[in-house]
Amino acid sequence: MVKQELTSQDDNQAEKPTDKSTVLVLVRHGNTATTGKILPGRSPGLNLSPDGVRQAEEVAEQLATVANIAAIYSSPLERAQQTASPLGKHLGMKIETSENLYECDFGDWTGRELNDLYKLPEWIQIQRSPSSFRFPSGESFMEMAGRMSNFVESVQLKHPGQIVVAYSHADPIKTLLCTALGMHLDMFQRLVIATCSVSAISYSSSGTLVLGSNWQRDFAIKVP
Repeated sequence: MVKQELTSQDDNQAEKPTDKSTVLVLVRHGNTATTGKILPGRSPGLNLSPDGVRQAEEVAEQLATVANIAAIYSSPLERAQQTASPLGKHLGMKIETSENLYECDFGDWTGRELNDLYKLPEWIQIQRSPSSFRFPSGESFMEMAGRMSNFVESVQLKHPGQIVVAYSHADPIKTLLCTALGMHLDMFQRLVIATCSVSAISYSSSGTLVLGSNWQRDFAIKVP
C-alpha cells in the first residue's frame, strides 16, 4: 500500500498563519443496501451494507497513515458516521458532527426509486441546469452549495495550516469541488464521486488547489 504524503504548510515555520494551507480531505460514505436504487436523502436508519463496512475499513487504513490529521467531521446521517468511525478508532479521535455536511434535502422525492425519477421531466433540469432546481418541499442545489462553503470557512478558521477529514455525500462533495475548480454549478453533474472515494482540496490566502478527486485506491497527495 502506498504511504500517504498528504502534508500542509504548517511544517514551514517561516510562513505567516494567513498563508498556511488548510487541506480538506473529503470522503463519500460507503455502500448501503439502496445505493444506486433509491434516493434516500436524509431518511434515518440507513446503515452501511457489509460491502460498505469493508470499504470504510479500507479507506480508514489508508487515511490513518496521513500525518497531522487535526480533526474528523461527518454528516449526521448513519451511513456517513459509520464510514467515519474506523478512522476515528485508528487515530483515537472523536468524530465531530456538522449539519453542513448533510445530504441534500430531497423533500418529496426522498425514498423514491431512481428508475422512476429518471423518467420525470424534472430530471433533465437536474442534469442540465441544477442551479435553477429546488426539490419539492426540499432544498435547492444552490442552498446545498452554500452550506458546504460555510463548512469550508469554518474549517479554515478552526484549522489553519492543518489537515481535516470530512465524511459526506456525493452531491455535497461535487458542489464543493465544482466551486473549488471555478466551475458553474450547472456543470457539477460532470463530476463523479464514487462510494468511499477520496478527494482533497487545499485552501490558502494564495488560492485554492484541487489536489485530486474520486480516488478509490492508493493515493499520495503532497501540498506544494
